[in-house]
Amino acid sequence: MVGFIRRALGEIIIFFDWVFSPHKVERSETEQNQIEQQLEALTLYQFRGCPFCIKVRRTLKRLSLPMQLKDAMSDPEARNELDIGGGRVKVPCLRIEEGNGVRWMYESNDIIAYLEQRFPS
Repeated sequence: MVGFIRRALGEIIIFFDWVFSPHKVERSETEQNQIEQQLEALTLYQFRGCPFCIKVRRTLKRLSLPMQLKDAMSDPEARNELDIGGGRVKVPCLRIEEGNGVRWMYESNDIIAYLEQRFPS
């Protein structure tokens, strides 16, 4: 019963997110291409109906960041990557490839602050 309620609330939140979608940042084609190259080092692990994941996805849309998304609920491979690489199955989680290593960032507010600092509008 609890699972049903969570899924139903998630679908309602997704609907309102679609209705009240944020405006995208507009950049030159060159700037956007440079950002998209940087985004190849980032992956967001998320659940479709999770309110905290929706909050991060809204920021991605607002900042015009077409990042790779992996649904750790419906994709067993993504769930396994998150569990092994990040150490736990908790979303949202941003996988950041930097230098020779990989960093896993949890917490929606931390992810949003990181994205806003790295890709200012």
